[in-house]
Amino acid sequence: MKKTRVRFAPSPTGPLHMGGVRTALYNYLFAKKRGGDFILRIEDTDSHRFVPGAEEYIIESLRWCGIMPDEGLGPDGRLAEKADERNPHAPYRQSQRRGIYRKYAEQLVRDGFAYYAFDTAAELEAARSQAEAAGQTFIYNAATRGSLRNSLTMGSDEVERLLGERNDWTIRFRMPSDEVVVMEDLIRGHIEVNTSTLDDKVLWKRADELPTYHLANIVDDHLMEISHVIRGEEWLPSLPLHFLLYRAFGWERPEFAHLPLLLKPVGNGKLSKRDGDKMGFPVFPLKWTSPEGEVSRGYREDGYFADAFVNLLAMLGWNPGTEQEIFSMEELIEAFSLEKVGKSGAKFNPEKAKWFNKEYLRMRSDEELCSLFMPILSSNGVNAPAEKVQEIVGLIKERATFVSDFWDIAWYLFKAPEEYVEKDASKFWKKENVDMARQALTETDSAQAMEEYIRAKEWPMGKVMNCIRLALTGSSNGLGIADIMRFIGREEALLRFRRAEERLVIC
Repeated sequence: MKKTRVRFAPSPTGPLHMGGVRTALYNYLFAKKRGGDFILRIEDTDSHRFVPGAEEYIIESLRWCGIMPDEGLGPDGRLAEKADERNPHAPYRQSQRRGIYRKYAEQLVRDGFAYYAFDTAAELEAARSQAEAAGQTFIYNAATRGSLRNSLTMGSDEVERLLGERNDWTIRFRMPSDEVVVMEDLIRGHIEVNTSTLDDKVLWKRADELPTYHLANIVDDHLMEISHVIRGEEWLPSLPLHFLLYRAFGWERPEFAHLPLLLKPVGNGKLSKRDGDKMGFPVFPLKWTSPEGEVSRGYREDGYFADAFVNLLAMLGWNPGTEQEIFSMEELIEAFSLEKVGKSGAKFNPEKAKWFNKEYLRMRSDEELCSLFMPILSSNGVNAPAEKVQEIVGLIKERATFVSDFWDIAWYLFKAPEEYVEKDASKFWKKENVDMARQALTETDSAQAMEEYIRAKEWPMGKVMNCIRLALTGSSNGLGIADIMRFIGREEALLRFRRAEERLVIC
């Protein structure tokens, strides 16, 4: 049985979208389930769209998510450029493989499956305009190529002359005329497309001596012995061409699977950065700063755990068939199959993403959460013993979604309030409440004794306790008085109450 080999082949045209990370994840899970290899390849043949830093961003994103390739990266963690035992197909950056592709494009020309095209941009635009004037759509294929400037309509001498004189010619695939291409997709099932609806795609460009995606993709997948191509739905229209290219070369085809789109939280359409900006959530795994200085948020910098991010991505399009929602990477590998990936788009829910992180936070040990919280305390000018911080974390983590929430939830356990919520002060800081609260605090030595004291006096528990909480925390919200006093101590509680008396006006 042929070894399973899959690849993730993004283009370095900007930050890696979370949909791209999901594609990488599904490839990784599929390969690991079958004991196969997951390969990283960078498809940078479109030199005009190359963005500096994008390749490094892709690699760092995969590293953060724990989706590390078996092949493609060298010992330095960068894309491998020289072949070795681990990376026998190096280089894995297509621009460094440019010398490979021309011979395959010209092989197709010799075998009659492709041809040289000499049409200028102006000539093609004129052909499009003429078709539009007749109420038609221009397609460069069997119906039109006979009237255009290419090696199928010109003499061999003229073709040779133009190949030598001009540097703007291309090699186009010769799409068969009126043929039904029959295909099978592991997710979509049976697909049929008539070639009359398809155009003669450019495969290789003399101008930059680089292939287009279609040729480079097929050649590299063949040379790297890819067994399964698992990619996004947006590549589904290219499937007939890729099927025909494999047939033209006489190569064994890999199996194909086209994943559903990630959809907007509301309405239809592909999830975009604009949706995230509008609704306040990231669509990239890591923060990204564009060459123009525009900063985009990332899940890592927003406080998400990598395993929570991976888990939520896995569930966007794949259904395990059970009620289980929380999966470790090992469990995902064991449970994953393409048969359980849906055909329709998966709508992204930002609140569900937060739910995943909340669940993963709860599963973290108090010790680990303490170590993550300590730098936040330090940035807020707090130097507290780890033992105390760990105990506080254990008390409050059920209330938090992110580690950064710990400060918002319990900052008053580390420092006295400087301000008081005006609405709460006007409601609870009344003379009779303050008198009762002062007496309860000074006459008892613990929160439990204080509650018993208030009950014995038959005072209104809620009014007195909210008055005390206001003095201790600056608002009527927060942890229970007993927990607050346990961490700040009775003396600090008395100091904070006296300070509140000095600063707050009796309502």
